[in-house]
Amino acid sequence: MTITEMWTQLGSVIAGLMFGWAMFRQYFPDQLRGSFNRYTQRLVGFVYPYLQITFHEYTGERLKRSEVYSAIQSYLSANSSMRANKLKADVVNESHSVVLSMDDHEEITDDFNGIKIWWSSNKITPQTQSFSFYPITEGRRYFKLTVHRRYRNVITNSYIDHVIKEGKAVAVKNRQRKLYTNNPSNNWYGWKATKWSHVVFEHPASFDTLAMATKEKEEIVKDLVKFSKGKSYYAKIGKAWKRGYLLYGPPGTGKSTMIAAMANFLNYDVYDLELTTVKDNSELRKLLIETTSKSIIVIEDIDCSLDLTGQRKPKEKEEDKDGEGQDPISKKEKEEEAENKKSSKVTLSGLLNFIDGIWSACGGERIIVFTTNYVEKLDPALIRRGRMDKHIEMSYCCFEAFKVLAENYLDVESHELFAKIQNLLEETKMTPADVAENLMPKSEDEDEETCLKKLIAALEEAKEEEGRKKSEEEAKLKAEQDKEKDQPAKEDEKGKEIGIAKENGLISNGKEEISIESTKQGDS
Repeated sequence: MTITEMWTQLGSVIAGLMFGWAMFRQYFPDQLRGSFNRYTQRLVGFVYPYLQITFHEYTGERLKRSEVYSAIQSYLSANSSMRANKLKADVVNESHSVVLSMDDHEEITDDFNGIKIWWSSNKITPQTQSFSFYPITEGRRYFKLTVHRRYRNVITNSYIDHVIKEGKAVAVKNRQRKLYTNNPSNNWYGWKATKWSHVVFEHPASFDTLAMATKEKEEIVKDLVKFSKGKSYYAKIGKAWKRGYLLYGPPGTGKSTMIAAMANFLNYDVYDLELTTVKDNSELRKLLIETTSKSIIVIEDIDCSLDLTGQRKPKEKEEDKDGEGQDPISKKEKEEEAENKKSSKVTLSGLLNFIDGIWSACGGERIIVFTTNYVEKLDPALIRRGRMDKHIEMSYCCFEAFKVLAENYLDVESHELFAKIQNLLEETKMTPADVAENLMPKSEDEDEETCLKKLIAALEEAKEEEGRKKSEEEAKLKAEQDKEKDQPAKEDEKGKEIGIAKENGLISNGKEEISIESTKQGDS
């Protein structure tokens, strides 16, 4: 037999095997194919000495990316740059450092206590090919671990835990903190669609630069540290590893800055949840599932987000039903606000379950923050302890907060004008935002003394305005009291007039009557 004939016969055999395999996959029932694969793998197992473990990117109903897969990906990225031939590059952190990871269909080796382990990155491409601008999936990725069977116990008991722990540490070190906002639900589906959009979180706020009393800041910092280290404690007491903060106070008192300082201190991501774009409670739960651990979920101005404040209270009676006497502009604004609130069907019950229900335990190490300017408008069930565990009042600027702002904006720790500013801050109310605006130099010619004098002038003006308003209120109150005092005297005078009229026969039983004499004269 010549070489040409041998290659011809070999080609015929291979073509026959391929045809038989195609016919087998096309026409044999799934049950029969499953049994065939099962017994084939069992036969191969007698001669193949290796153990294989697969870790898929998505598990179950693809509600959430597997944390184990992400940890393995981070772990391998630290080892693959020196060993793999095909790499993927990604830029992280503010320094724009490049992190390399293993590309699809690539394999590297790892050593653990003298054991050689193979890792491969794989991707299953969908069999059905269809032309679409929005493909359903790009393929299912997974990692495959291969090791000799004699090391089964070491791998399952020690190595996998080691990989997950190291991978999470690498992810925390390399991750780029992000600020998320939720997308409208009609944008959740399609090609590469997501429920959250994000940008890099670069807010520079910290507790050192936060305008607040030192004692209050220290209390908040200690609370955050205790929470971040409380995983085993929360598991012991049977509570989800989360904590709620309610920030309340007038506008301009630093509520948003406080959130940024908390995120920077804990190195957490921030999820800014806009409730008006969430259609119902089901969408709210789906958004919660998509959030990660080590994050702060924020709902700002919750008293304005949805009509959640009065659902447990009887509806107030409508005044001026015909709209008479109302400002057309304010009426239109109220109608637009009501329309926005009606477009969302998120209920108070749904929001309570989001904060403290069963679904709130999905994931861990989360902080939920509500902010409001009017805490008295919120339903007590929404802000009770256990949901909003810590209530923080963001009040007007005190002298300690002023000194922080003066150091931030002017690099001044003490000045002869500080005493006068302290007295004025004790006598009048001004928000940290207004104080900061007055302290900020507006030109190169303004020095610290000019800015401090500008602040003093603003405080004195605010003090005069408060005094004027107080005088007007007192005058108004006095007028009302005088009116109330005059009311009984007028009633007594009216009572006397009625008594005199009764004596003269002009009034009987509260009604006017014509006297008999007048009647007779009329008859004549």
